[in-house]
Amino acid sequence: MINLFWNKSAYRFLLLVFLIPSISRAQEQTIIKEIVERLAPTLPDDYDLSELTERLNYYEKHPVNLNHTSAEELKNFVFLSPLQINNLFAHILSNGKLLAIEELQAIDAFDLETISNLLPFVTLGEYPEIEIPSFKNLRSKTNQSLMLRYAQGLEKQKGYRDLPGSRYLGTPGKILIKYRYNYSDRFSASLVFKKDAGEELFSGNNKYNLDFFSFSLAFNQLGRMTKLVIGDYSLQFGQGLTLWSGFAFGKGPDVTSAAKKDLGLKAYISSNESSFFRGLAATIKIARRLEFSPFISYKHVDASQRLLPDGEYGQVNISASGLHRTKSEIQNKNSLGQLVYGSALQYLSNNLNIGAIAYASHYQNPFITGTRPYDAKGFTGKDLLNIGFHYNYSFRNLYLFGERAQSPGGGAAMVNGIMANLSHHLSAVLLNRNYDVDYHSYFSQAIGENSDAANEKGWYTGLNYNIDKKWSASLYVDIFHFPWLKYRVDAASSGYEAQGQLVYNPFKTFKLTARFKTKLDRQNTDSKVSVKYLEAVSKQNWKVETFWRLNRKISFQNRIERCRYQKGEGIAENGYLFCQDIDYKPLSSRLSGNLRLAYFHTDSYDSRLYAYEDDVLNGFAFGMYNGKGLRFYLNLKYNLSRKFDLWTRYAIFIYQGAETVGSGLDEIQGNIKSELKIQLRYQF
Repeated sequence: MINLFWNKSAYRFLLLVFLIPSISRAQEQTIIKEIVERLAPTLPDDYDLSELTERLNYYEKHPVNLNHTSAEELKNFVFLSPLQINNLFAHILSNGKLLAIEELQAIDAFDLETISNLLPFVTLGEYPEIEIPSFKNLRSKTNQSLMLRYAQGLEKQKGYRDLPGSRYLGTPGKILIKYRYNYSDRFSASLVFKKDAGEELFSGNNKYNLDFFSFSLAFNQLGRMTKLVIGDYSLQFGQGLTLWSGFAFGKGPDVTSAAKKDLGLKAYISSNESSFFRGLAATIKIARRLEFSPFISYKHVDASQRLLPDGEYGQVNISASGLHRTKSEIQNKNSLGQLVYGSALQYLSNNLNIGAIAYASHYQNPFITGTRPYDAKGFTGKDLLNIGFHYNYSFRNLYLFGERAQSPGGGAAMVNGIMANLSHHLSAVLLNRNYDVDYHSYFSQAIGENSDAANEKGWYTGLNYNIDKKWSASLYVDIFHFPWLKYRVDAASSGYEAQGQLVYNPFKTFKLTARFKTKLDRQNTDSKVSVKYLEAVSKQNWKVETFWRLNRKISFQNRIERCRYQKGEGIAENGYLFCQDIDYKPLSSRLSGNLRLAYFHTDSYDSRLYAYEDDVLNGFAFGMYNGKGLRFYLNLKYNLSRKFDLWTRYAIFIYQGAETVGSGLDEIQGNIKSELKIQLRYQF
């Protein structure tokens, strides 16, 4: 009976998916969706991308004047490549100020899609005079917002039952509170409070507060001190080898993203609990083109510690999950003191950036070698010194970039690349990386296959080709080699990854995207043998998306994706996903929303699929589609008044034939997993 009902429901569902046409969203939201979808397979499902969206929302209300801007400010637009930024300044230097946005079409590498992406966030109007802050202005000419978010799974997980062993000690609700204050671009303040599901609320270890707290004060343009941040902050320099915290991009459809755009010092406003510094940092202009950025940070981080024979505690690594739900997770919370101090020195001009970085990290307890074979090359001790040198240089249609990093007493890491406009329609990038096995840095986010910049050599090459006003294509190939052992890889190994994308955009209201990605690497065999040997692991993904805006109120998005996974001579496993998104956003109504209907069928966890899901404002979901079933979610926004906005989200998975959902303490009895989320924002 259940199977009969399932089959009828599935057929009706699929019919609905294919009969409903597809559409595009507002342009800036499309940009964010593409970025998040590209990152989804490599980021945890609770990764906070609000820093990115808040930045775009800010520039939508306060557009950047292209005739009075800087390279650092334009780097905030993630869809602009470093070469496009340099070409813009070269054009203004040669031809004078821009008279119309349409002039961007005459600049090399500025295709129509890039210009369309940029339009909501830029202007050519008069540049306002710098206003001297006063107490009156700090109260009247500001933007403030307070956001409250609550989310909870509606089915009871195993961890919340009265178990004799490990269990969740807190409540199932997720809570996020954010306060933001901005006075133009001169001063900002941020407060973030967060509690994850399963963590204690005003009890146990958190009697007087939520589990996580973040605070920052940021000052700009204080004479020679161009930036000053007190509290939590992030640092991003060079290509991410020596020092990079916070948000970072990797390989994706936009092949120019291989060249990182460093933003230097920034106030930290995210709710991610691990990727930030806490203390004091500044950027000081010591000469016209010379900047000095000293910083000091001290905080406690999570680590699983072990008592050593000498009576001291040691740890193998640092935990970045930010979860403190069970006794063991609470015991590891803030168990390791971390002191980091150093500085960066940079020479900055329109076409040349040269920088040097040096900083020391001191830990309360020493790192020790783990028991797994690949841990033999890991960092040991309490003190780590990192030194790096980075550069980028643009000349006509060329952009050269790179960085070399060293951990004295250990190895080195190096990346060098070149980006070029081969014609008005064609751009290319070539990058080489070489990361020693014993290079150690806890603050690196360089391009590569590994999560850290170590034990990897590789060549990356990519092409962006704007065929004409309607068609564009991109392609990248990355060949990599790992000289030392890895997790589940007990020998040196090699592999490659390639991705191609074709986009058809005949008019503003329609867009078709087709993408193919293939990857081959190696893992230990699953066969029960005394000596593990390596087997080839191949994975291919095919995806077709269509966007179509019916009118000013309604738009649709359609997505079909297939994944194929095979290890060694084993049976190939497949995964399929069909999604239909509908977006309703009338300009005159207080109510707007969007929904998704999806059907998925995967043979195993290895053939799972990821898809970006719309969420409440500044909230993101990385839907993992595994097994067989239906997915539905509905997001609604209601403008209570000019200052108050209310968002609600209901999302549900229905798995066919499943008796339980999830595993371990997250296990749910039955075949349904659902969540309700409510968010309130007050702007004043």
